[in-house]
Amino acid sequence: MNQELLRIVENIARDKKIDKESIFLDLEEAMVSATRKHFGHADSEISVQIDREDGTISVFQDGEQIDIKQLGRIPAQTAKQVMIQKIRADERSSIYEEYTHRKFEIVSGAVVRYDGGTLIIDLDHRTEALMPKSEQISGQTYRVGERVRCLIIDVKAVSSEVKIILSRTHPDFIRRLFQQEVPEMAEGIIEIQALAREAGYRTKVAVSSLDEKVDPIGACVGVRGSRIKNIVEELGGEKIDIVRWNESSQILITNALMPSKVSEIALCFELGKATVVADEDQLSLAIGKHGQNVRLAARITGWDIDILTPEEYNNGIELLTKCVRSEKEADDTMVDKLIALGVISILDLDEIGVEPLVKDLGIASQTAKKILSAAKKEVKRLELEEKQRQAENIMAKETKTSKGKNTPETKD
Repeated sequence: MNQELLRIVENIARDKKIDKESIFLDLEEAMVSATRKHFGHADSEISVQIDREDGTISVFQDGEQIDIKQLGRIPAQTAKQVMIQKIRADERSSIYEEYTHRKFEIVSGAVVRYDGGTLIIDLDHRTEALMPKSEQISGQTYRVGERVRCLIIDVKAVSSEVKIILSRTHPDFIRRLFQQEVPEMAEGIIEIQALAREAGYRTKVAVSSLDEKVDPIGACVGVRGSRIKNIVEELGGEKIDIVRWNESSQILITNALMPSKVSEIALCFELGKATVVADEDQLSLAIGKHGQNVRLAARITGWDIDILTPEEYNNGIELLTKCVRSEKEADDTMVDKLIALGVISILDLDEIGVEPLVKDLGIASQTAKKILSAAKKEVKRLELEEKQRQAENIMAKETKTSKGKNTPETKD
């Protein structure tokens, strides 16, 4: 019996997470290579059998059993090298198989080092993974040995190694964190219907509940904000807005633009555009810092959102009305139909084209073409006026700068 061999196989299988049968087969192949090298006969039929129960090794050459002990030091070295190569190949296969099935799961690991901006993380004392700089949250740094949670986003078998790519900026990282912190979400009672993220700054999550008795927002926030607090702390203070999902686009857009309050929403399905009216005191909230609020709201709703003040909205309607009324065949009813279609400015009218006017509003083709022609002229006029204003502003700045340079310095 060869209990030592069985213990070695058992330890390798456990430490490397390799199937024991694969190790036995690798050992047998390594011994075949060593035996062939010892006898030097390439055409000899050599086979090795290892008993899985007691570890007994049997070697045969051309059907006759030979004593493995007569193989020398050099064949043994050959067997060792072959064995090392095969175990490494098995280990790579094991790692690839394991982590391929764990894609888009959250894993925890210890920071090993930084390599040119890429963070190297030890996952399980045998597997190192990479977190490229682009997948790291801006402003967050880690010390060697510090534990960090990440999302597996890709697993690649590259030449002699397995590359596991991690991320903390991927939107699904937020999704998995919610599933870990909110039991109702893990159970499928609460669902994330849409998610948009600007990593390190702000995230919007639209949630719904399959059970009317369960409030999706309250469940995600937790008692005294305990659940959402854990997620925010994990993300280093990233702001998270949880909004209620609704099948109605108008209600969803209203919810998505919170904490601001909007007074009116016009949807243009032809352009995929939502024109939102917000009072002056709500405008900055609706737009958000650097436009983040409206940008994320647009991504979770799927609408191109344009936010206007009541004055800008009314000016757009006035220009549209003036343009439509310029045609004899048009009347106020036609203006109302255009507004109902979500067209609230001559820019929308110019972009939408003739077909929707004819098909959806029943406007005669010739009349629709005349209205669009008038809209194009008005757009060009406005563009020209804007260019003139910009040119005048540039000239005014240059004149002011020139006067400042030519002003003589006063002496005390």
